[in-house]
Amino acid sequence: MKQMLLDLMRMSRICRMVLATCLGSFILVIFYFQSMFQPVMRRNPFAAEGCCRKGSRNALQELYNPTQAEFSVAAVLHQARRDKVADTCRAYSASSRKRRVLTPSDLKHLVVDEEHELIYCYVPKVACTNWKRVMMVLSGRGKYSDPMEIPSNEAHVPSNLKTLNQYSIPDINHRLKSYLKFLFVREPFERLVSAYRNKFTLRYNTSFHKRYGTKIVRRYRKNATTEALQSGADVKFQEFAEYLVDPGTQREAPLNEHWQTVYSLCHPCHIHYDLVGKYETLEEDANYVLKLAGVGDSLRFPSFAKSTRTTDQMAAMFFNNISSQQQGQLYQLYKLDFLMFNYSIPSYLKLQ
Repeated sequence: MKQMLLDLMRMSRICRMVLATCLGSFILVIFYFQSMFQPVMRRNPFAAEGCCRKGSRNALQELYNPTQAEFSVAAVLHQARRDKVADTCRAYSASSRKRRVLTPSDLKHLVVDEEHELIYCYVPKVACTNWKRVMMVLSGRGKYSDPMEIPSNEAHVPSNLKTLNQYSIPDINHRLKSYLKFLFVREPFERLVSAYRNKFTLRYNTSFHKRYGTKIVRRYRKNATTEALQSGADVKFQEFAEYLVDPGTQREAPLNEHWQTVYSLCHPCHIHYDLVGKYETLEEDANYVLKLAGVGDSLRFPSFAKSTRTTDQMAAMFFNNISSQQQGQLYQLYKLDFLMFNYSIPSYLKLQ
């Protein structure tokens, strides 16, 4: 009798072991099949499931796989703009011996909005004040609702926006891969003249007069008055142009961001921008970005005063006051911006 009980107990243990083994195998089979399918989902960054916040598609998905007809039309335009940038970068890379790798310090112009998974590279004199206001609304978690209620000086306070250089290398790479990256560009010489007018012809920009104006007057003006040397408040466009094309200028330091090239500010040959907006179609392109982000019904890009903007005719007037040699040197300085963003050579240039 005792022997029978011992045999039954042994059989019971064996059964439990078999059952545990079978159950474990079943669980492993489930994980195995899950592991087969999960990589497929990760390989598709635009899949409708498994990647989106709150069950909705993000801006990057909506751009490349639009669900609305109006997005489909715009997608064709922006694909053409991306192709133009890529073609220019390939041509430049093939003809240039320069090779460089970006560092976090190169990313200080890339503003990050975590809530809507956006990265915006700001370019001064291309509506960047209003774009910074909009980014403050988007990333402010309800702190702001109307971009135009934000004072312009507050929009330029660095601590009010987070930039990509503040992240770790792995986090930078993740955001560059997963977020919608965009920038806005402008006809290069209109942007240049706009920067000159803003920084050297307005009385209140004394910091620019002191930092750059005095240096320009000292180097390029013969018989400058003591007052001009001390204030730097009356820099002529010809002097400004001479400063820009002087080889010594870029040897001593990078150009100021207000007249630096877009190529050098945003690194479009190193960073794949998903959307290139243009100043000439600012409101249309800006509101397209906001619609992609899912906020188009509640937030509109601020309109701007067209009467004060620098136009092609105004740029022509300033360029007519400099030599054809300086015109050609300035074109060479901004040539990549002209080519990359599909701007034609201005008709007023007298290139040798």
